Amino acid sequence: MMRVAITRALPEAERTAARLRELGAQPVLAPLLSIVPCAFDTSTEGAQALIFTSSNGVRAFPDVRGARDRIVLAVGDTTAEAARAAGFNDVRSADGDVASLAALAVATLNPAAGKVIHIGGEHLAGDLAGLLQSAGFQIERRIAYSAQAATTLPPAFSEPLDAVLFHSGRAAATFVALGAPRAEKLTAACFSAAIAAEAEKVRWKRVIVAPEPREEAFLSALLQG
Repeated sequence: MMRVAITRALPEAERTAARLRELGAQPVLAPLLSIVPCAFDTSTEGAQALIFTSSNGVRAFPDVRGARDRIVLAVGDTTAEAARAAGFNDVRSADGDVASLAALAVATLNPAAGKVIHIGGEHLAGDLAGLLQSAGFQIERRIAYSAQAATTLPPAFSEPLDAVLFHSGRAAATFVALGAPRAEKLTAACFSAAIAAEAEKVRWKRVIVAPEPREEAFLSALLQG
């Protein structure tokens, strides 16, 4: 049975672990990032829509009662599910990445109908603001949490492993910065080519990139590759 280290932060790592078990692999929790909520402006006055690029942003939003009828654009189905569970009524999933999220905004929103608010983390992947501004949207960014990098490797990396999952470039960069033990004997499974570029700063037995920005495709590429 393939033993796979999951480097993403809790609690999302637990969802990935459950899916790996269903697919016949043995997950090993080895978080290289931890989510720390930040105080931020939660007013949505004047906004036509809220954008969430992760379920961490949804969890960081303290109370949806005053915003439940705002349109919510979510980067993928997991984030969309979290938004619906939180109480938002009109949730639309881009089922992809930042580019598909921007495309969803362009297709379903009107730049003249009001600003959009992006609730996300301190570190961002991609240029969502640039894509939306080029389409005529006014976008405000609210930093709802910080993903803090580990300063030491989790004990799981001293256990026998076959592969390491990287859902973010920061996790890959953190692993490299902390010495990347035994990387040459492991497979690095990366959610995107940009993440792979960070991982490939050391030598691996093999590097796999998800064929599309969805976790199902990501895990299938690893386990069936």
